Amino acid sequence: MPVLFRFLTALLFVCLSATAQAEKLRIVTEPWAPYVYLEDGKPKGIDYEVTALVFERLGIEVEWQFLPWRRCLAMLETGQADGVLDIFRTAQREDQLYYPSEPLSDVEFALFQANDRPHRVDRLEDLRGLTVGTSPGYTYSQAFRESTLFKREPAPTHEANFGKLERGRIDLLITDRRVGRLAIKTLGLEGRISELPIVMSREKQYLAVRRNVGMDLLAQRFAAELKRFKREPAYATLNARYFGGELSDLDAQAPAPAHEAETLGKTVEQRESSAR
Repeated sequence: MPVLFRFLTALLFVCLSATAQAEKLRIVTEPWAPYVYLEDGKPKGIDYEVTALVFERLGIEVEWQFLPWRRCLAMLETGQADGVLDIFRTAQREDQLYYPSEPLSDVEFALFQANDRPHRVDRLEDLRGLTVGTSPGYTYSQAFRESTLFKREPAPTHEANFGKLERGRIDLLITDRRVGRLAIKTLGLEGRISELPIVMSREKQYLAVRRNVGMDLLAQRFAAELKRFKREPAYATLNARYFGGELSDLDAQAPAPAHEAETLGKTVEQRESSAR
């Protein structure tokens, strides 16, 4: 009888394991080209490709959903999603999410201007009297958000923001440098829109998973495999395909001058930190 009991117990564990493996991991994200986006209905982007490859190596199936950022976070809170791609790590999120120790990418936030209406910005005070276009579903640091020196004007999409900038409806817009460069190229705005050299902030993007049973181990396994992949030639090839001659890690570039870090480092553009 004990032998039969052990056999049935082992069989039960096998069945449970097979069921768990058959269940796909539900990952949500917002289009954020060139990191993650949809092209002809198919997921693309360097962070998407890296994440999909890492999960494939781990033997984990993933179900992807592309949604507005606030909806992504709401689904995490209600348990409708298991994880989120390309999220910043903040203290407010630590109680809800597990973060792998290895980030997927580094982003660099910059200001963009219309070439026929140039502005020089070396510090927050240089935005006095201007209107700065912001991104939907995002939040900003307290210094940037509460400043009365300038006006913040949101737009429904990044494309709409660049259109407003070109038509003079806003003076500047703030977004990730690579996102802005790709938008300029995609929208045919070369020669009309350009980026300011000032670095507003640098941040790291992660895949994060909900704090459920076993998810901490998943985050550890993901980090180990991601770190391993980053040492392979295939990772360099992927970076070259998306970024050309750019460095894969923006924070490997020379740091911003001290006065920039002191005055503008707090104006970081961040994804919505919580559904508040």
